[in-house]
Amino acid sequence: MTAQPAPTPTAAPGGAAEARPVAEVDLAIGGMTCASCVARVEKRLNRVEGVTATVNLPLETAHVVLATDVTDADLVEAVEKAGYTARVTTRRAAAATDRGIPPADQGETTAVATAEAAVRPEDPEAGPRTSADPATEPGPAIGPDRAAGPDRATAAPDDGAAPTDRGVVLAQRLRVAAVLTVPVVALSMVPALQFTGWQWVVAALSLPVVTWAAWPFHAAAFRAARHGASTMDTLVSLGVVAATLWSLWALLLGGAGELGMRMEPTLVPSRGHAGAAPELYFEVAAVVTTFLLAGRYAEHRSKRRAGDALRSLLALGAKDAERVLLTPDGTPRTGPDGARVTERVPVADLAVGDVFLVRPGDKVATDGVVLEGSSAVDTSLLTGEPVPVDVRPGDAVTGATVNAAGALLVRATRVGEETTLAQIGRLVTQAQTGKAPVQRLADRISAVFVPVVLVLAVGTLAAWLLAGAGTQLAFTAAVAVLIIACPCALGLATPTALLVGTGRGAQLGVLIKGPEILESTRRVDTVVLDKTGTVTQGAMALETVVTPSSRAPLDRLVADGPTAADARDALRHAGAVEALSEHPIARAITAAARDLPAGAAASDDGPRVGADGVAVGSLQAFDFRSAPGGGVEAVVRTAHSGLSLGADGAGLTARRVLVGQPAWLAREGVTPEPALDDAFAAAEGSGASAVVVAWDGRARAVLVLRDPVKPTSAEAVRELRELGLRPYLLTGDGEGAALEAARAVGIAETDVVARVLPDEKVDVVARLQREGRVVAMVGDGVNDAAALATADLGLAMGTGTDVAIEASDLTLVRGDLRSAATAIRLSRRTLRVIQQNLFWAFAYNVAAIPLAAAGLLNPMIAGAAMAASSVLVVGNSLRLRRAA
Repeated sequence: MTAQPAPTPTAAPGGAAEARPVAEVDLAIGGMTCASCVARVEKRLNRVEGVTATVNLPLETAHVVLATDVTDADLVEAVEKAGYTARVTTRRAAAATDRGIPPADQGETTAVATAEAAVRPEDPEAGPRTSADPATEPGPAIGPDRAAGPDRATAAPDDGAAPTDRGVVLAQRLRVAAVLTVPVVALSMVPALQFTGWQWVVAALSLPVVTWAAWPFHAAAFRAARHGASTMDTLVSLGVVAATLWSLWALLLGGAGELGMRMEPTLVPSRGHAGAAPELYFEVAAVVTTFLLAGRYAEHRSKRRAGDALRSLLALGAKDAERVLLTPDGTPRTGPDGARVTERVPVADLAVGDVFLVRPGDKVATDGVVLEGSSAVDTSLLTGEPVPVDVRPGDAVTGATVNAAGALLVRATRVGEETTLAQIGRLVTQAQTGKAPVQRLADRISAVFVPVVLVLAVGTLAAWLLAGAGTQLAFTAAVAVLIIACPCALGLATPTALLVGTGRGAQLGVLIKGPEILESTRRVDTVVLDKTGTVTQGAMALETVVTPSSRAPLDRLVADGPTAADARDALRHAGAVEALSEHPIARAITAAARDLPAGAAASDDGPRVGADGVAVGSLQAFDFRSAPGGGVEAVVRTAHSGLSLGADGAGLTARRVLVGQPAWLAREGVTPEPALDDAFAAAEGSGASAVVVAWDGRARAVLVLRDPVKPTSAEAVRELRELGLRPYLLTGDGEGAALEAARAVGIAETDVVARVLPDEKVDVVARLQREGRVVAMVGDGVNDAAALATADLGLAMGTGTDVAIEASDLTLVRGDLRSAATAIRLSRRTLRVIQQNLFWAFAYNVAAIPLAAAGLLNPMIAGAAMAASSVLVVGNSLRLRRAA
């Protein structure tokens, strides 16, 4: 819910209420195994003055927001007091724009894990790198405007050596335990295999399993006990040790060690028959250890797989760049052969203002602006958009995208943690670290779960003894209670689903800014779509040129058909004039004129270029004048023709061309043309924009322009309807343009709100909310920010402004409205998986513990069930990897 922009956490329980965050720190936590561990670490960290901490079990990390100057050592000490290990991986200055993409200037950042500081004061005096700049020398230092790459400060979680080593250690212990446990189970459970002295062999085979193989459980339990805490490992360790000690007592002192002794196994202890000697439970201790190691190893691998999406995303970045050396005046340095002088450097060495070369097939090293060259850039790896985007000089390019065609010369505008890729990674990580509201109940239960289970185990033992059932049955039931209880499933239910869901969202171009957003997507029943830039392209495009004798669509003009000569001539003259204007309509006309066939210019000299760099035969505009609200005019002539205003003997003319509104043209003495007046009125009535082109006192053509509807918008609206949402179209444009766009995408005319001022968009959203609707808002502009913040769910197009993105809950990187449906569908599915996980975790414990206490479960089965419960939760979450 986003009635207001989501505030950054400010006050820790320990103090600093309402204080402004000064820094954010990420910690790698070692030794956590269950939700009880998470609760304990969070409690310890939040006791530190000015700290707000959130701990994530699958990632084994803690995200800490500091409201006071707390040192890294203070945080590490707090974690160690809880009985766990910690190291600082990232420390950066808190920034309000951290929720947006891509805001500039993130302040100071320190990537502690790499022992490198990345201090970015954004010095406005910092200039581009030159060949004489000593800072261009390779080295580990990172200075002003130089940042560690996204693989440093925003490294993917669990991407270091420790998790890999832990997996190797678990695999080694599991292999040894499995090899030794198989004969133990066979001898203990199959009486026909019980030879003389078999029990002593079983004891010898079991002891390495319950000591060395089970050591991770014992060590973790001991660490927790030293700090007065109990965890899942406490339950496992107590169960294994109790079963082993009972068996050793029975073997050595209880008579079970006599040669020739046989043991009849039973899967339901309460229905077993007491023999002359107490039963041995070596197989229980060994099997429980093996099953739990197998479960822990499967869980470890699943958690690694759950983070694959984020790791693969952050691995997209280029590793090095071909930097162009610059002269002191900022121009590319050239060698004796005239070629640019370049050097291959790591991406981390690029600074803002550096110029680098991107060859065909190379990845763009970092965010920047194209200086030279034209190409098509493949953004599919980053946004999922399958169609390459054409770029020209002046266009922005994003790091990690692939240059598919020509060579590009790019100036870096963002580096390190300021890049789009790095900020996507950080945003996803923060969403994964957060807690959904449904997790709060699980956390509260987990905090007291283990102590309650210990009490239940003691109570079970006492109850069976008081009932006169015998020590062996009482002991078996108590051990089963210890082993079957699983707080781990509770702790993994929400974080693993968030980890996989947000990672999959990043692959699909959907960034979920926090787990609390998921609940909003479930309740939304209405979606308000801003028209410009959301449903439409957000930029004018020439649609048709109308002359008194013809009506020529743009594609026919570009095809150089002989029937469109007058229209093509009018467009070419208008393009020459509008090239000197910055108006959106002017840019559209200029772009369309540029796409006309090159050979159509009034010259047969081909592509020859004059000394002034202007192509011979092209049209040039001089003496440009703009009339606000009316139009523009200029003198247009053929380049290098030597013509002045008026006609020459050959019939070529340098003429004053006017482009604008009919009323203004009339005031300028232009004679109206009835056919063109009708075409102008029809265009305006249909919601299009139109201008008239005139010269020599006569109107020559009407140029009809329109903000075209995106090809995918109609499909997106259909998908939103299938999700149960009622779409509304909201725009500041006139009613004609609004209704035409609504009809094109399938929105009912009654659900169109036109001529809405920016501040009135908030009123429209609020009115729908007062009617009882739960409203989602999709927009991209500055004028959408307030409405995005007011809506119950705000979705910002990634092609929009930073302000709109900052105010939203979900960012759609691709700028494709279908991503809105994908975002809501993925968020709902993630929430559904969380609910399934929590139901299983609660139901499992509610059902399993009473069964174990009633003596209906053998401890071996209890161990297998406990291990399976955690694996099931993680496996269910992994289904989100295939969500679309």
